Amino acid sequence: MTFQIGEKVVYPNQGVGTIENISSRSFGSAFEQFYLLRLGYGSVTVLVPLSNAAGIGLRRVTKDRDISRILSFLSNGLRTINPDWKVRFREYEEKMRSGDLLKAAEVCKSLLQLHAGRTLSLREKKMLERARHMLVSEISIARGVPGIRASALLQRSLAKAGLTLPAPS
Repeated sequence: MTFQIGEKVVYPNQGVGTIENISSRSFGSAFEQFYLLRLGYGSVTVLVPLSNAAGIGLRRVTKDRDISRILSFLSNGLRTINPDWKVRFREYEEKMRSGDLLKAAEVCKSLLQLHAGRTLSLREKKMLERARHMLVSEISIARGVPGIRASALLQRSLAKAGLTLPAPS
């Protein structure tokens, strides 16, 4: 899968970014091409080797029809949650690293269920914020709406399942 300069892509566990440049670097006698990716939430840039982009999970933004499926998933029913926090956290980390938006939605929904019953740990709060950021940024790009509207769509879907997003930190 190749991307063009200016294209919006998803960097796993971080969210949507823009391909700003495609450059080559030499390592001894070998040359490697890289995508220079600027992440949407600030001045953070990442160099991603073209040869490893698929392995890292760099992908195109989810299509609008898939966003509808994800919002539907978030609005229906509750999830079974593993009571062992170490196992649960490892599962959530793996899902977030996958870059799959549906898996990020699963993490978000599960953490919100936990949050409804108790205070989340600092690590869980950070993970919930990352999942929220990934969902909002990708909904925003896929639907062509501002982040505030994407956040409202997310909140409306979660409310149907009796869940509420805490205020962003």
